[in-house]
Amino acid sequence: MPNKEFKPLSSQSIKKVLKRIVFDRKGLVPVIVQQYNSGEVLMLAWMNKDALTETLKTGSICYYSRSRNSLWHKGEQSGQIQELKDFRFDCDGDTILLQVEQTGVACHTGRQNCFFNAVRDDKVQIIEKIKMQPKDLYRK
Repeated sequence: MPNKEFKPLSSQSIKKVLKRIVFDRKGLVPVIVQQYNSGEVLMLAWMNKDALTETLKTGSICYYSRSRNSLWHKGEQSGQIQELKDFRFDCDGDTILLQVEQTGVACHTGRQNCFFNAVRDDKVQIIEKIKMQPKDLYRK
């Protein structure tokens, strides 16, 4: 059962967590993001040490954008935020699981989650409807 509310960690505790996480040769670790109360897998993202530190220090979820080569806070442009409920990592320390409360949609395509392509009946089908038009997500 996830925590009801994530409490930001001290610098000392963050250092202990960082020692347990195995980053790849590019300094990244994959992050699976799951809706805390339903178990729905929303997305996969990446964190580097700075993103991980920011997330644990503030409780505000921060990822590393490989396309922009920079940190980004989920929802900073779209308003579709994720509230951290529980922070976990696997037995090898090479994959993180964030359990979150998603506000709005998780996917930049305007769908609830990023896993809307399914192989069914010998073909690929889109199984998730667009809830919000992408152009409306990123109004500035």
